[in-house]
Amino acid sequence: MAKYTEWLTEEGLIQIEGWARDGLIDEQIAQNMGISYSTFREWKKKFSAISAVLKRGKEVVDRQVENALLKTAIGYVYEEETVTNAGDVVAVRKYSKPNTTAQIFWLKNRKRGQWTDKSEVDVTGTVVFMNEDDIQD
Repeated sequence: MAKYTEWLTEEGLIQIEGWARDGLIDEQIAQNMGISYSTFREWKKKFSAISAVLKRGKEVVDRQVENALLKTAIGYVYEEETVTNAGDVVAVRKYSKPNTTAQIFWLKNRKRGQWTDKSEVDVTGTVVFMNEDDIQD
């Protein structure tokens, strides 16, 4: 039985999708599968089931990271348990203020045209090359 057939089973595909959802990159998934990265790339091209579960798994974790980045960028309220001086455990509401770095990252990626550090300048003109004989004292 060829090695790829075990990964095309329902169980194999679920495992690949889970690794993608856990945030593993393709090289790490290939290593977990016991194959080389080049073989993994070929299998992704050859077997649509593998590429489909990778896409599905990565979309989930990518969405979670996007949501966490947005939450960090705009700030949020959360609850935390703490112990009082009397020894009681109480829930305390806390506020995590907006993170400027997350805001900049978000805007530079989502609104590139308005939030870029790169300026484009058009320069027009003529370049004239002269040699020493053309220069008069």
